[in-house]
Amino acid sequence: MERLKGKTAMVVGAGSIGPGWGNGKATAVTFAREGAQVFCVDRNGKAAQETVDIITSEGGKAAAFTADASRSEDVEAMVAACLKTYGRIDVLDNNVGIAEMGSVVSVPEASWDHVFDVNLKSAFLAMKHVIPVMEKQGGGSIINISSIASIRHLGISYVSYGTSKAAMNQMTKTTAVEFAAKHIRVNAILPGLMKTPMVEHSAGLASSYAAGDVEAMWRARDAQVPMGHMGDAWDVANAALFLASDESKYVTGLELIVDGGITVKAGN
Repeated sequence: MERLKGKTAMVVGAGSIGPGWGNGKATAVTFAREGAQVFCVDRNGKAAQETVDIITSEGGKAAAFTADASRSEDVEAMVAACLKTYGRIDVLDNNVGIAEMGSVVSVPEASWDHVFDVNLKSAFLAMKHVIPVMEKQGGGSIINISSIASIRHLGISYVSYGTSKAAMNQMTKTTAVEFAAKHIRVNAILPGLMKTPMVEHSAGLASSYAAGDVEAMWRARDAQVPMGHMGDAWDVANAALFLASDESKYVTGLELIVDGGITVKAGN
């Protein structure tokens, strides 16, 4: 349908931690299929290139860039490289995130800081360097990937994850208001329980759910959802497509929940 025809999209976290489709990888491919030229950023350069190879094999346009999004100098470099490659940034999708286990009592301070650097600081830095570009262009769309863990306890002890995502929600809303007059839209997607490589490769999550049994974890997570099953990366990608496109031109400051109904049911 070419809903993003003529747009340049930067997807931060465009690789996948393992085989299959992570949110960022699916989003980058979806954006390309809808006509965008996609700048694929990941800490793992090989993973970013794998996403680019998928896009180009389908006839799309994409470029890979290796960066640690929690480092200011890396973010400056990725923005400069995108501008050198494509000349503009119409869409910024912040899809970097990690989950480490622990309550406020048990989580190590170093782990707390690491989660906030990856989950929150990365989005802050990307917006810090991309928003001036969008201002000069006359507008743009920013999409921050949060989580329903930011608004609800899910029975899993990962306080740093939920808290960092809650802070992302507030940063999203504040920034949306501050830059609305510049035609820069800022929205968040709050995925629910998703079946992605990041979840599969998180030893802490599998341990918390089912003593390390990944298949048992999948069953337990399916059972939590009113629809009876987890979502997947394409559910997040399609939500991001709406927010990236002009179809959402009057939408900003939104927390778009994509969760199969889990946040509106009683109990966990």
